[in-house]
Amino acid sequence: MRLAGPLRIVALVVIVGLTWIIVSILLGGPGSGFPRIQQLFTSPENSATVEPRARKYKCGLPQPCPEEHLAFRMVSGAANVIGPKICLEDKMLMSSVKDNVGRGLNIALVNDVNDLLKFIRPLHEGTLVFVASYDDPATKMNEETRKLFSDLGSKNVKDLAFRDSWVFVGAKGVQNKSPFEQHVKNSKHTNKYEGWPEALEMEGCIPRRTMAS
Repeated sequence: MRLAGPLRIVALVVIVGLTWIIVSILLGGPGSGFPRIQQLFTSPENSATVEPRARKYKCGLPQPCPEEHLAFRMVSGAANVIGPKICLEDKMLMSSVKDNVGRGLNIALVNDVNDLLKFIRPLHEGTLVFVASYDDPATKMNEETRKLFSDLGSKNVKDLAFRDSWVFVGAKGVQNKSPFEQHVKNSKHTNKYEGWPEALEMEGCIPRRTMAS
């Protein structure tokens, strides 16, 4: 009967020791936190490595532009609800947030045909022109306006009609048609919105002087 006390103490020490060993194994050793326990309750689907986010460059482009090129991104308006955006060299020139866009042709908020002609006529040689439509770009256009845009490098302005979507980058003095232009016709058969086509998005790198060569 006298051995009962010491045996109980030995048994208690053994149990404590085994418990410590098991806990150490589950915790992964000193200073490692709880990785092993977490692994026991983590499914293979949830243990997949999270891929790093793709790096974005100026104006959100997926790749940087070469030297002597300007990064740009522009989006036409969506119906008559969401305004257009024009970004150049990581600077937002126009957007609804800046409260400097309006329906029509967004070239520094020009919608009246007389103001538009006064705005475009005196442009210096090589000046880049960014245009993003919103709601209706064509109703107030006349033949002179269309010719001015055509001289800036547009090949679609002659066909621009009521509530079409249009984005365009041209330059004063350009010799060829601009490669930076998109146009979607307003058609009830293909319109994304009721009465309007889808918004257009265009991005890229513009040579600083090649546009006007």
